[in-house]
Amino acid sequence: MSHKRIPKRKAAIAAGGVVALGAAAILLPQANANQDGSSGQAAAPKTLKASDASDLASQLADLLGESFAGSYYDTDQQQLVVNVVPGDNNNVIVQAKKAGAEIREVDNSLAELAAGAQTLKSDATIPGTAWAVDPRTNKILVTADSTVTGGKWDQLESTVQTLGSGMATIKKSAGTFKTFLSGGDAIFAGGARCSAGFNVTAGDGSPAFLTAGHCGVAAAEWSDADGGAPIATVDQATFPGDGDFALVKYDDPATVAPSEVNVGDQTVAISQAADAEVGLQVFRMGSTTGLNDGQVLGLDATVNYPEGTVTGLIQTDVCAEPGDSGGSLFTQDGLAIGLTSGGSGDCTVGGETFFQPVTTALEAVGATLGAGDAAGGGEAGAGDEAGAGAGDEAGAGEEAGAGEEAGAGEEVGGEEAGAGQEVGGEEVGGQEVGGQEVGGEEAGAGAEDGSSGVTETH
Repeated sequence: MSHKRIPKRKAAIAAGGVVALGAAAILLPQANANQDGSSGQAAAPKTLKASDASDLASQLADLLGESFAGSYYDTDQQQLVVNVVPGDNNNVIVQAKKAGAEIREVDNSLAELAAGAQTLKSDATIPGTAWAVDPRTNKILVTADSTVTGGKWDQLESTVQTLGSGMATIKKSAGTFKTFLSGGDAIFAGGARCSAGFNVTAGDGSPAFLTAGHCGVAAAEWSDADGGAPIATVDQATFPGDGDFALVKYDDPATVAPSEVNVGDQTVAISQAADAEVGLQVFRMGSTTGLNDGQVLGLDATVNYPEGTVTGLIQTDVCAEPGDSGGSLFTQDGLAIGLTSGGSGDCTVGGETFFQPVTTALEAVGATLGAGDAAGGGEAGAGDEAGAGAGDEAGAGEEAGAGEEAGAGEEVGGEEAGAGQEVGGEEVGGQEVGGQEVGGEEAGAGAEDGSSGVTETH
């Protein structure tokens, strides 16, 4: 089996990194506590963990109502930036500032941006195009891949122009939008190969895992070895349409489905599922390219694949290649964010990638992240005050294993990573997550025992 060395900048999670991440989890709440506003004056923007920023954004969206025009996470400053459309009710903006957000006045409301996206859907649903709202620019980011040329490009460009000045931007991608069903960390079905994303507990209490929907519609039964006997059967699958996700139940009800992701020579605990926030630093594990990182660029993205249109996705700049489909998208503090859906480009030149939100998939299939025991199955406490707890689903945040261990590159949530795990029979390493280094050197391309790292179709 061939090995592919991963550049050091792409970084995996070291055992030493676990200690550092755990320390950060202790220090950040103290930093927050020291930044409370004093009597009657709006506090300076709080320093927030990404998970707390996502929770605060949700609460401020309710508080601000129609004035709320999106938000994003400033990774460098560790602050939540909230867009508002100027209006008569300045009181709620003062409250938002007191809650700890950086407030920025913008021109386009969420309703106007949604209307623009609807126009694109009606007039420019062209294979090879995608769009999502970018709160950092307060515009719709429209992307066209290399297949959109001639009359198709003219149609897209003219549609964008009808939206009006300052409403949307358009750019070309060098690659081609596609799903990534190919090599993976790996589950097999006939000629198809994918990866499992996160272990879950199905609504009936049976062990299962999430993977990409385009994998779930490709075959009904999946094995953990090429040509091996099936170990899991697809229960539900959505693709294309309102997402790209599938629930696959293990055939053996006694299957141990741990709440972790296998990154090669260790495993990383996933604590819970959480919604993405634009600007959030995220990590993706895949059996073809190993561990890679980047940022969330847009939410509620619409992607027009050759197979059909998929809505409600997360757009990022994290690279991916065939074989990474269904792989885990997660954060440094152990939150499950997404499942690899598709994109363009590769890990040499970069490109755009799209992910199915885990929270949406869990709700749709009626599953809970993790084993569903003491730690799993409930909701994460978000707290009553703005900026409180993070994530949507409590749960042990497991990664799908192709049999036993999940192996799709999980995040360290302040726990120690286990040792001696294999991804696709190969070692993952030489990468860093948050500046921490992992032991082991190479990313695997095939999968052994319970590897995870959901891959996509090609």
